[in-house]
Amino acid sequence: MFPRFYRVLSTAAVLMALVSCGGSGSSPDDTIPSSNVERAVAQLDELATEVFTRSGIPGMAVAVVHQGKTVYARGFGVRRLGEATPIDAQTVFQVASVSKSVGATVVAAQVGKGVVSWDTPVVQHLPWFSLHDATATAQVTIGDFFSHRSGLPEHAGDDLEELGHDRRQALERLHFLPTAPLRSRYAYTNFGLTAGAEAVAVASGTDWASLSDQALYGPLGMTATSSRFADFIARSNRAHPHIRLDGVFQPGVLRQPDTQSPAGGVSSNVLDMAAWMTMVLHDGKLGDREFIPHDALAPALSPQILSSPPPRPDAPTGYYGYGFNVSIPVSGNTLLSHSGAFLMGAGTSFSLLPAADTGIVVLTNALPVGAAEALNMMYMDLVRFGHVTEDWLALYAAAFTAMTAPTGELAGQPFPDHPAAALPAHAYIGTYASDYYGDAKVEQHGDQLALIMGPAAHVFHLQHWDGNVFVFEPGGEIASPGSRSAVTFAAGPGGMAQSLTIELYEKTGLGTLARR
Repeated sequence: MFPRFYRVLSTAAVLMALVSCGGSGSSPDDTIPSSNVERAVAQLDELATEVFTRSGIPGMAVAVVHQGKTVYARGFGVRRLGEATPIDAQTVFQVASVSKSVGATVVAAQVGKGVVSWDTPVVQHLPWFSLHDATATAQVTIGDFFSHRSGLPEHAGDDLEELGHDRRQALERLHFLPTAPLRSRYAYTNFGLTAGAEAVAVASGTDWASLSDQALYGPLGMTATSSRFADFIARSNRAHPHIRLDGVFQPGVLRQPDTQSPAGGVSSNVLDMAAWMTMVLHDGKLGDREFIPHDALAPALSPQILSSPPPRPDAPTGYYGYGFNVSIPVSGNTLLSHSGAFLMGAGTSFSLLPAADTGIVVLTNALPVGAAEALNMMYMDLVRFGHVTEDWLALYAAAFTAMTAPTGELAGQPFPDHPAAALPAHAYIGTYASDYYGDAKVEQHGDQLALIMGPAAHVFHLQHWDGNVFVFEPGGEIASPGSRSAVTFAAGPGGMAQSLTIELYEKTGLGTLARR
């Protein structure tokens, strides 16, 4: 389902694929009675405790809205392992890719004000931006980027962020990536969506984080919500991220997502998210007042491109709107949703069922294990069918275990007992060129070679594997713990390396760098 590297932020696709396992509902336009919601909410403590206990995650917060009110809000577990401070409904989490749905409503607010439209070409406000194809550059719209149909390859630019490129640098370098025809396919891209959001911010005369404050968070009273990492760090009541090593959760390193803030940089708590869900469920209204006009918001909540074809005739079809997953069953009621995940320690999800005027959001402080998605589906099953149709946690846990497994052809393999000798160190040392990644340097660090890349001078320590093949362990957000990437040098005349190929970056087709 995912490429060998850059997999986890696409958890939206996993959610859509597994939704198809569930049962079917009644006729598509049926209104679900309030009593169904009330019975489901009455069982949430038990269900949430089950998911929390079985998953083993350190902490989680849950909120449910119904008919314009927050009818459930509770925390489970602790903010950080090793400390006793509990999570409550006010605890702020990094929501990861749920930011896309939140950001889509920021855009919808500006569409409603006439600042932009979903069909506004991005280059109208970002004249410096370009895709590989000149025709697509002229035509690609804000909506194209928010529906992941720009033609960019999946997760385009994530590797640049990891190397320390800032937002402008990452967006400019997307030009070097080969693209599919515009609007020909769905491919999930954080920096594509960020390009669309950046165009909206420029059209609005401000930066994205400030626009989000002005257009959404302030008016909705979302006082614990921000699109700035600095604001998250400043919160006293915030959840710390956790990774899992050898099956054991432990505190991880904080993820700084400002570079792709529109796609993954929101932090919030479940009470603020409940206010946001209520607004979306009520067609952009705040009470009786129109906040986002229907014509501006409705396209975001409507199918814009096929994202998950049904695996069988009676299964739901998965679409992506503008920042929202839209699941349309053969029989039953449309479900709006999105998940978010950081390998460095966040797993989040919300689901909205307009026919029941209800929504649920689950935020966790651990890398994705399926807990958030499972609880969402258990609740939605109770609302729609009166019982839980599947062991959702087992299904999602299996999917996420596969997604977060170590990557790389040599991952988990023992080093060769009798490797072929490498060339002398000086044969590898030098500068290797890439328009997309920027120049990479191979240097001698003590008794080891090191690969240095990006504005942050990110150092990958190379271990000799066999002959001209070396390996390093990529970390951060684009490779799970235990992953291993090969670096293969090609020697030319005179026994000097003429190029190197980095397995981690081969998905882009640009992973081979020639010596300068």
